[in-house]
Amino acid sequence: MREFDYLTFDCYGTLIDWKSGIAQSISKAAGRLSMPPEKLMEAYVAVERKQEGDYKKYGEVLGNTFNALMAEMKLRVPKGASAQFVGSVPDWPAFPDTADSLRMLGKMGYRRYILSNIDNDLLSATIRRNGLEVDGTVTAEEVGSYKPSFGHWERFLRKTGAGVERVLHVAQSVYHDLVPAKKLGIESAWVNRYRDRLPSYVAPLFLADSLRDLTLLLE
Repeated sequence: MREFDYLTFDCYGTLIDWKSGIAQSISKAAGRLSMPPEKLMEAYVAVERKQEGDYKKYGEVLGNTFNALMAEMKLRVPKGASAQFVGSVPDWPAFPDTADSLRMLGKMGYRRYILSNIDNDLLSATIRRNGLEVDGTVTAEEVGSYKPSFGHWERFLRKTGAGVERVLHVAQSVYHDLVPAKKLGIESAWVNRYRDRLPSYVAPLFLADSLRDLTLLLE
């Protein structure tokens, strides 16, 4: 089995429970919603993806997505609801195994970097709020683009001087993470947080249902 020096992580969806955080925060900002959480997330993801074409700060992406989703659902929301939703990001919950697994991986000698489609301040607040132990970050604000574009990995490789053969990318999203990592020649580990089906066109080196399970595999 190949040995790695660096583990790069997607954050929201892999370390942070993105689905629960978004669903709860939308409900708080907009009021009680009749749409089931899974349907709400399907609608949210479709709207957000349209917002991530030309780069703009993720706070703006979040606000625009919230407003567009409310318009699509024909809901009138309180003034300031969009800003409330944007500000909720650091409150989105970490998965129960995240903090302990990151600490254990550090003790095992891995260098841990978060590569995230978000702004610097929102990621920093998330890391502080959840006590996440990492060695570095690369954000969309830093590179001016969103995954699945290659900017995050290119900046990470320049920062660290790492060769692609020494990097394992850990993520839940096939579209944003596994596919571009494969194109760059970087091995990946799929942490299937939401019990999705793995498409046949990707072949992660590791498959795990949690970060704790992946940590045990790497150990």
